Amino acid sequence: MLISITDLKNRFNININGILHIGAHNCEELKDYIAANINNENIYWIEALPSLVEKNKLTNHNLNIYQAVIYEEDNKEIEFNITNCDGDTNNLQSSSILDFGTHEKHHPQVKVIDKIKLKTSRMDTVIKQNNINMKNVNFVNLDIQGVELKALKSMESYLHNIDYIYTEVNTEEVYKNCDKMQDITDYLSIFNFKLADARIYKQFGWGDAFYMKE
Repeated sequence: MLISITDLKNRFNININGILHIGAHNCEELKDYIAANINNENIYWIEALPSLVEKNKLTNHNLNIYQAVIYEEDNKEIEFNITNCDGDTNNLQSSSILDFGTHEKHHPQVKVIDKIKLKTSRMDTVIKQNNINMKNVNFVNLDIQGVELKALKSMESYLHNIDYIYTEVNTEEVYKNCDKMQDITDYLSIFNFKLADARIYKQFGWGDAFYMKE
């Protein structure tokens, strides 16, 4: 997160009951969430790569973590691109459903090292299948390399219960056919969310944005 959860709480005086984090990677934000007094029982993690899900479960048995490739439709078979950075097999953060766009030019040290076939899931399907208690969740964090808007649309029926959305955003085609920040902003405005803050690396065409419900 380019903007820490503690910074958001302090500056915007927000009250976070629980978090749905889509794009867990290694659950790097867990310490910050706990430090911000968010109950671990009310933090739910979604990760596309089965290997990372198992790794996270071994590291922390108390995680609520589920494997799913979040998209706007269920059971679509896709080739998921697995990446690493300068040969670091622990750094898979750029892995995505989508192929590289300008990412390849801006970050040549990041390479696609493998492709695996996976099936997609809508977020509302994952919520129902795993009995995720969305009554305890009012903050959504998305970091899924270019399909954040599709993920939001796949859980549209739950947005009435969400107060805050933090998401990675793209201002150019960092990934081919990726969702763009303006489209996310326009979509969320339908549900009375406003853009409260953003940190954008203009030279790279991506960053993070924070939306609050008015």
